[in-house]
Amino acid sequence: MQERHDAPLAPLTTFRLGGPATRLVTATTDAEVIDVVREADRTRTPLLVIGGGSNLVIGDKGFEGTALVVATKGLHLTGTHLELAAGEVWTDAVAGAVDAGLAGIECLAGIPGSAGATPIQNVGAYGQEVSSTITEVIAYDRHTGQTVTLTNDDCAFSYRHSRFKQDPTRYVVLRVHFELEDAGGLSAPVKYAETARTLGVEPGDRVPLAQARETVLKLRAGKGMVLDPDDHDTWSAGSFFTNPILTNAQFAEFHARVKQHLGEDAEPPAFPAGDGHTKTSAAWLIDKAGFTKGYGTGPARISTKHTLALTNRGDATTEDLLALAREVVAGVRDTFGITLVNEPVTVGVSL
Repeated sequence: MQERHDAPLAPLTTFRLGGPATRLVTATTDAEVIDVVREADRTRTPLLVIGGGSNLVIGDKGFEGTALVVATKGLHLTGTHLELAAGEVWTDAVAGAVDAGLAGIECLAGIPGSAGATPIQNVGAYGQEVSSTITEVIAYDRHTGQTVTLTNDDCAFSYRHSRFKQDPTRYVVLRVHFELEDAGGLSAPVKYAETARTLGVEPGDRVPLAQARETVLKLRAGKGMVLDPDDHDTWSAGSFFTNPILTNAQFAEFHARVKQHLGEDAEPPAFPAGDGHTKTSAAWLIDKAGFTKGYGTGPARISTKHTLALTNRGDATTEDLLALAREVVAGVRDTFGITLVNEPVTVGVSL
C-alpha cells in the first residue's frame, strides 16, 4: 500500500482536472481497501474512492481528506462466469471476455475506467448495459462494517443508476461477477441501430465477437470516446449529461417546444423508456440549442467530435469546465424546458 500527502489528483482523472488530496492511498488488495475505509470511518475523515477516474469532476481546491485509489487486480473466467476485481481496467476485461469467446459485454469496449465503477453507474453503450450480465457485487458495507454480497436485484439497476449511486457513501465495491454467453464465437444480438448499420446487419442479428468489439471501438474513437493522451477531445468524462427520461406529459410539452423552436416538421429523438415514459437524446438537445461541436472559446470546450462531451483543451480549470456546463444546461432549459443532469460525479463542486 502506497501513501502520499498533498498529492495531485488531476493526473488520476481523464479530465486531468482538480486540486490535491490531503492524503492519497493506493490499495492493491481487498484487505487494504477495507482497512483504509475503516480507518477513515473510525476517524471521521472524508473519503474519496477513485477507480479509473473517468467519471470524476474534482474541484480546483482538491479534496480535504483521504483519497483511496482502488488498484486491485484479478480477472477469473470459469466457463461463462467472469469475476473481476474492482481495480481491473474495464477495457482489458472486455478484451479478455471477447478473446475467450464470451458474449454480453463486447459492445462496452473502449469505455474508460475500472470494473468496480461499472455497477455504480450501470455503465452502458451501444445497446448493452452491465446490469444485463452482472449476477452479484461483492462490496464493503460501511454502515455495518461487513463485506456483503448484493444480487442483481439488490443492486436496483436502472438507466445510469443503481443502489450504489443512490447511497454513495455506503458501499465500496470490491469485486463484480458477470454471467456471459457462449454463442459459438458470436456476439449477443446487436441492439443499437448505429452499430447494426455500421456492421451491415439487422438489429437482432449476431456477428463475430471480435468484429462487434472492433466496430464499437471505431465508432467510439470517431466520437473522441477512446482515451488518447494526444487528442484533447478525449480529455473528458465521455458523455457529460444523461439522456433525459420524460413522462408522457413532459414529452408532449417538450414536443411542442421543438415545433415552436425548430419548425413544424422537426421531430426530436424518442425512445421507449418504460410505462408512460420516453427517453430523448441529450446530444440532440445540446446541438439544437446552439451548442455545436467545438463550441467555446476558452480552455474548456465541447468536443469537436461529439456534442455530449465537454473537454479540457489542455490548460482548463475545473471552474472553466463548470462554467461551460452551466451555460449548456441553461441554454437547453431555456430552449426546450428540459434540465440536463450531469453524469460524472462531482467532488467539492456542483453545477
